[in-house]
Amino acid sequence: MTDADALRLHRVEIRLRQQRLMEPLDLEVHPGQCVTVMGPSGSGKSTLLNFIAGTLDPVFEARGRVFVGAHCLDHVEPQHRGIGILFQDDLLFPHLSVGGNLAFALPALVRGRSARRERVAAALSEAGLAGFAERDPATLSGGQRARVAVMRTLLAEPRALLLDEPFSKLDAKLRGEFRAFVFEHARSLSLPVLLVTHDEADAAAAGGPIVQLGTV
Repeated sequence: MTDADALRLHRVEIRLRQQRLMEPLDLEVHPGQCVTVMGPSGSGKSTLLNFIAGTLDPVFEARGRVFVGAHCLDHVEPQHRGIGILFQDDLLFPHLSVGGNLAFALPALVRGRSARRERVAAALSEAGLAGFAERDPATLSGGQRARVAVMRTLLAEPRALLLDEPFSKLDAKLRGEFRAFVFEHARSLSLPVLLVTHDEADAAAAGGPIVQLGTV
């Protein structure tokens, strides 16, 4: 990726019942860079991510434009935006195996059972979970589930990554390890990353600019 693949926000603002939650925001996140968004509850942090992903609740009104590279995402359905997102909860499908969860994310261009199995096996090996394809997600530890969730998101080959406090439910040791795991993989793939967090340690680990949102 090059800077032509940056995630860009142009004059994005969000309102709730005519009340502005967020001042107009211009922002550019370069490939391999992580920009952190911080602010008090109600300042529009997670709502901003939902707008970028195309999943904004209709109770909110958003203005402004979102680009990934030269592509404007206005009116683009969420599944076609090329935006990956990780939440506080891993959201693994309980009715699928670990391998089934990963295979679900593979692009349609990866065809053939053998090719798909190879991609899943490679992802599990990269996550330190080789041989876990047939495991039930319920048998995994919190850290293992979190790594599966990351690999599932990355297997979908997103062009940008949104992080909605994905580290907040982990204990201190796991939190540091998982942060490093996520940021390392995002940088290796040259993904622009936008992180929402309340934790200054998360922002420091991200290593990029910090945007402060405040209520207006």
